[in-house]
This record gives sequence, structure tokens and C-alpha cells, in this order.
Amino acid sequence: MPRPGKEGCETSFFSEVYAVAWSDIRFMRHNIVNILISSLMLPVLYLIAFGYGLNAQDVEVEGVTVPYIDFIIPGIIALTSLSSSFSSTSTRMNVQRLYYRSFDEMMMCPLGNSAIIIGKTVLGMCKSLLSCSLMFIIGYALEPSYMNLTPLLIISVLLSCFTFSLLGETAALLAKSHQSMATFSSVVITPMTFLCGTFFSVAALPEWAQALLYALPLTEASVCIRSAALDIYSFPYWALGVLACFAAAFYLIDLYLIKNRKV
Repeated sequence: MPRPGKEGCETSFFSEVYAVAWSDIRFMRHNIVNILISSLMLPVLYLIAFGYGLNAQDVEVEGVTVPYIDFIIPGIIALTSLSSSFSSTSTRMNVQRLYYRSFDEMMMCPLGNSAIIIGKTVLGMCKSLLSCSLMFIIGYALEPSYMNLTPLLIISVLLSCFTFSLLGETAALLAKSHQSMATFSSVVITPMTFLCGTFFSVAALPEWAQALLYALPLTEASVCIRSAALDIYSFPYWALGVLACFAAAFYLIDLYLIKNRKV
């Protein structure tokens, strides 16, 4: 019997990814209205409370002064990529592992570990991309002179959604109970939400604080998405590279946990 070629292996991998993601895709299709409402409520509240409620002064970014509302909209898009990707992936995987035990059944299927990891990111990425797109449309409607749909913006949002979906998998695979998942969100996700340059410029902080914040992936995501959306100063390719390194690190952690059956 002839051995399968490279094309057959690629087809098999994507088929396995689809098989893993199939139930999550159907879940999203049947709950699309609830998903849209829940995904947009918090970003819109942030926009109203911080963007208009504070009535803050203009912000200087990379030597360029921009209105605060235009500064904060890309930050909220970055925050949306975190909250939607992480919560969708981690919550569903946590329930499948600890309540329905369906994740254990999937692990017994003839599926590659990489296919399982990538397949489980699909729900978080789809939900997050949809939420970020709607948030960009709202931002463009409010500030059309500053919001720009550029290729680098699309790449930055895609990479951010993928990175935070992988982080959601890491949290779900490490969690031993629903309470430990809530603790992870409180200790890791909540500080990132408010400290990683989404609502203020990290450059305004002392150098030691900047170093700490740049060790968190949302800071790089905010920097990339803001630069690509405003498109008025040079794009920080280094931040995109660091974000890609975070994605690779989370993927390797997930791969280790699944390979060693620490789930």
C-alpha cells in the first residue's frame, strides 16, 4: 500500500481539527444571539464609561497626540480579543473536562495532539473575531477619521485571538475545579484587563512598571492593534514578534499537558 503523501497528511490534520471544532461550531451557531449580546455588552460599557464618561485629555503616543476616545477604541478591541477568546475557550473546555467528561472521551479518539489544541481554539477565535469586528465597526462609525482597516490590523487581531485562545486552553487544562478557573481569571485576566495599556499609555509609567507590563501578552496586543488601527506612526513589529512568541509558548505548554495526560 502506498504511503500517504504530504498532501494527504495535511488533509488529515485539517480534518482532525474540524472534527474537534465541530461541536463547538454548532454550539456557536445555536447560541449566536446570546454570544453577540454577551460579547458586546462589556466593551460598549467600557467605551461609554472610559471613552466618554471620563472626558479625558488627549494622549501622546509615539510622539503623536491623539484624542483619548481614539486612543481607547483600539485598546478596547485588544481587550475584546482577550476576554472573548479566553472566556469562550476556557469555560467550554473546563465544563467539558470537569462536568460532562467529554474531553476525556475525545482524548481516546485517534486524533493528533496538535489537532486537538488547534481545534479547541476555533470557538474562541470565531467569537472573538466577530466581537472585534463589531467593535471596530462601532469605533469607525464614531471616529472615521482615525480608525483604519489595514492588513496589519487584521494580522494583529488574528494573532491576538489565537494567543488568548491558547491561554484559555492552558488555564482549562491546569484547572482542577471550577473555583480554580475563577481564581486564575481573578489573578491573571483581571489585572491584564486594566493594566496592559488598554485605557492608558504604558509609557507614562516608571520603567520598572513598564517592564512588568510588557511581560503580559495583552500589552503587546494593545500596542500592535492601536498602531495598526490609527496608522499614524510606525508599526511595532517587535511587539508582533513577542506576541507570536507568547502564542508559541502557550501552544507548547498545552502540548506538554496533553502529551503527559495532565488533564
